[in-house]
Amino acid sequence: MMILKLEDVSLRRDGKSILKNIDWEIKRGEHWALFGLNGAGKTAILNILNAYYFPTSGSVTVLGKEFGKTYLGEKLRKQIGFVSSSLQEKFHQGDNAFEVVLSGAFASIGLYETPTDDMRERAIRLLKDLGCMNYANRNYETLSQGEKQRVLIARALMADPSLLIFDEPTNGLDFIAREEFLETVERITNNDNAPAIIYVTHHVEEILPIFNKTLLLKAGQVFAAGDTFEMISSHQLTDFFNIPVEVIWTNKRPLLSKVRQNVE
Repeated sequence: MMILKLEDVSLRRDGKSILKNIDWEIKRGEHWALFGLNGAGKTAILNILNAYYFPTSGSVTVLGKEFGKTYLGEKLRKQIGFVSSSLQEKFHQGDNAFEVVLSGAFASIGLYETPTDDMRERAIRLLKDLGCMNYANRNYETLSQGEKQRVLIARALMADPSLLIFDEPTNGLDFIAREEFLETVERITNNDNAPAIIYVTHHVEEILPIFNKTLLLKAGQVFAAGDTFEMISSHQLTDFFNIPVEVIWTNKRPLLSKVRQNVE
């Protein structure tokens, strides 16, 4: 099954070119890292995948739905789980963690419909699985960054999505919280019915072994895409950054550093 297919996709906003000639395919069973610096166009791609933006040119098919030929909007977004620290500020003050998780069943910010008993049972199960049950009744805004992100994962999984997107999810997390979060992401992929994952980041050390494919995005264009070990290499990233860098793989994770020039 094809999860998504972007063919020659370009996007212009307010007269400015944001994306240029993007080609990208994700097949079922693949988990991708989307790597690029700030301003590379990562958010624009996510907005297209969630049907918030429509491309200026090119064709987009996400989870079997071709843009321009079928109804998208909320129906598509219910099939896409989305985890981003940018969501944290959008929830209503006073919503507790349990209510935030339940809202994922409706792909809404806040609860405007009455959850079914099955939905409540699923929310409780997810909270337990992700280690969130002991703060399920606490107001979301009082949780730590790590706790908030775990709740967002539970929310993203509520509708049993076919595609799960993590958008710079470790912003604001300390080292321990970040590693615990990444372990949770890795556990999700171990399930037999795990969704395809897109993990968006500008930190190479967050690229886990589960992300077998990587797309390098630069200035709104695909710089390169393919097997992660080939994409996240000293040679490839030296060309990507246009400065000499070294990538060292340890524990199946990459570490990146700039090559220091000898100063006489």
